[in-house]
Amino acid sequence: MTAHAVADGRGEQSDPTGARLLVVVAVAAEAEAVLRGLPGGSAALPLPGGTLHRAREVPVDVLAAGVGPAAAAAAASAALAAHPYALAVSAGIAGGFAPHAPVGATVLADAIVAADLGAETPEGFADVTELGFGTVRHTPPPAAVALAARALDAVTGPVLTVSTVTGSAERAAALAARHPGAAAEAMEGFGVAEAAARYGVPALELRTVSNPVGPRDRAAWRIGEALAALERAFAALPVHELASAPRTD
Repeated sequence: MTAHAVADGRGEQSDPTGARLLVVVAVAAEAEAVLRGLPGGSAALPLPGGTLHRAREVPVDVLAAGVGPAAAAAAASAALAAHPYALAVSAGIAGGFAPHAPVGATVLADAIVAADLGAETPEGFADVTELGFGTVRHTPPPAAVALAARALDAVTGPVLTVSTVTGSAERAAALAARHPGAAAEAMEGFGVAEAAARYGVPALELRTVSNPVGPRDRAAWRIGEALAALERAFAALPVHELASAPRTD
């Protein structure tokens, strides 16, 4: 049986224009929250190393990629190689930089930044762009960010991708100083954006805040509330408009 037949028992309803969103999350709980927010249920499509969940009534595929930028990039690349997409969206829960993005807030990235990709030097941290080895920043389409932010009443600002989450006030302050206006910290966005860029697909990042960036205090985490906010965000996200928006890059 082919992957297309697995999709719904009759064959995958493919869209040759690529007018579909690829939503990449880290873990199953986030994928389930996203899918609860979308109408009509979903069908499974096999993918090397994972499974895509294709929403039946809206043009969205959801993929749980694993934690961290490397896993996110690998899984997103597999999906992008297999299917055409108009937009890749890194989504899930995150830490928020107070007071800009308090617990419970929804965040749309206006920049997706690899915040710890670089080297420590005697003068301090230098990112790979400063070192001359590449980029640490992807800019989502401003019109798509504005459209989604209006629909979700979301905070906008840079979302930082890190491989080690912040656990101290000192590191939180250093990141905030290095990235003025930073709204949130997560672990996958830059990986998704890097993969998307290689396929000529724009990327967004959407996060709901479960905890403040800073000292680790598990008692203060609000993961259930953040997952519920993620579900609400995808229920309200204008996916048809985002999928069909003209490219401006």
